[in-house]
Amino acid sequence: MSKTKLKPDQLRSHRWFGVSDMRSFLHRQRVQQMGFERDEFIGKPVIGIINTWSELSTCHIHLRERAEAVKRGVFQSGGFPAELPALSVSEPLVKPTTMLYRNALALEVEELIRSHPVDGVVLMGGCDKSTPGLIMGALSADVPAIFFPAGAMTNGDFRGQKIGAGTHTRKFWDDKKAGLLSEDDWVELETEMTRSIGTCNTMGTASTMTSIADAMGLSIPGGSSILAVQSAHSRLAHKSGVRIVDMVWEDLKISKIVTAASVRNGMVADMALGGSTNAAIHLVAMAGRNNIEIDLKDFDAVSKKVPVLANLLPSGEHLMEDFAKAGGLKALLTRLTSELDLTCLTITGKTLGEEIERVEVYDDDVIRPIDKPVTDKGTLSALFGNLAPNGAVIKASAASPELLNHTGPAVVFETVSDMYARIHDPELDVSADSVLVLRNGGPQGGPGMPEWGNLPVPEKLLKQGVRDMVRVSDARMSGTHFGTCVLHVSPESFIGGPLALVQEGDMITLNEPEGILNLEVSEEELELRRANWIAPDQPYKRGYISLYAERVTQADKGCDFDFLEAGPPTPEPKIY
Repeated sequence: MSKTKLKPDQLRSHRWFGVSDMRSFLHRQRVQQMGFERDEFIGKPVIGIINTWSELSTCHIHLRERAEAVKRGVFQSGGFPAELPALSVSEPLVKPTTMLYRNALALEVEELIRSHPVDGVVLMGGCDKSTPGLIMGALSADVPAIFFPAGAMTNGDFRGQKIGAGTHTRKFWDDKKAGLLSEDDWVELETEMTRSIGTCNTMGTASTMTSIADAMGLSIPGGSSILAVQSAHSRLAHKSGVRIVDMVWEDLKISKIVTAASVRNGMVADMALGGSTNAAIHLVAMAGRNNIEIDLKDFDAVSKKVPVLANLLPSGEHLMEDFAKAGGLKALLTRLTSELDLTCLTITGKTLGEEIERVEVYDDDVIRPIDKPVTDKGTLSALFGNLAPNGAVIKASAASPELLNHTGPAVVFETVSDMYARIHDPELDVSADSVLVLRNGGPQGGPGMPEWGNLPVPEKLLKQGVRDMVRVSDARMSGTHFGTCVLHVSPESFIGGPLALVQEGDMITLNEPEGILNLEVSEEELELRRANWIAPDQPYKRGYISLYAERVTQADKGCDFDFLEAGPPTPEPKIY
């Protein structure tokens, strides 16, 4: 692509800095107030570095340093960088869930871009909701944009066993509840599991979403597989800074990268990675910002065609460090060429096919050949039935095969507080055949759809050796987790979805092979229950959470705000 398409007076920032009037005088004056010379920023691409760094964002703590490397690249390429802090959505520490704030980040990013004199942006994030939030906002603003992934942490190890953040937390906790792990063991594990900066080292939501963005062409190709601690990660930041300046001159906007074909490429990568179920929400929302419609049936169709090839926890055995050494995402994509649209444009100006044509796989166990998949089950199955008219999802690749076609009696928990109060009660009427049901965990009911869907196995069953059960909820589940968990039931119980009508002892059928989730109750009985159902009170009457609960869409629609979905572009701000 040509690198001289735009002229300096065609830059968006020219409206702020290049015009001979009083307002532009003021703008130039104020930038000089910060110690910059006129020729450093006038007539040059102004690059916003939108950084979700925070000292309470454990996965992003190094992004303050990486921003300096991005700036170095921008300066080197003839641009003018400006770092813009944005909401840090730290999955480990933000409660009840960062999903509640993904849309806030997206809105902030859109308005940061719209209201400031920036011609292009580097989006710095990686922890679960930061990736979709940043991309959603940039798509709505529609300027040249590069996503810079935070990178995964190094491998964990506990007494010679390779351990992954999140995935092993649940496994070891169950062992502790079963009396197999001491308190001293638990404390030792706490210090050993997360050994470096960076996002979770399993194929959780963080690496799922950064890999999807990479496969869609939104990052320096292969960047999602570089660990946070590697020197290559700083070089990746520098490359991103260099490249974004060229993208501005080329007028290569993010809307030209995110197409229906590139979105499907993202789905293909997701399924081959054994990616997080959360992608079924985030990718719908991301695509919707560019007026591209996808739904759960699209995910299901791709999952049925694309096997799990990345042997990574929680569907497999290895961690992101091993994946990087095996060749990373680009190597994985070389084994999926029959399913990918290789003509899709990437932020480099080259096609996806050009970017991966000379890439090799270095470890066939970590990145499997297509005829030797990790599991014979696809990553994600969509489920429909009278319990989920608009759909639900299950991560079949991380579930127990013997439970994927199961009928059992419901044990119902009204709220997450109710669940934690009763789940380990020795008197709870529950068996290994029971179906644990949690309601009021959806977009409005949570609110924010927290990661409550991986309900704990009751302690009395853990002591009997039970480690998995069928669990059904309108909540989400961490991408690092595993188990036979039906998630995202839509419409949610809080607004009167069928999950609200389930009663203790009702038989529930999960038939994953046929994509069915049914409540074995007659329609007449359901209508009677529906007529007697009383809507719960929404306790949030003010502030952002009140806005969220009022305007968020359902899980199958991506949980975006209805007023932020694709529509006519917001006019540029008036400069007087």
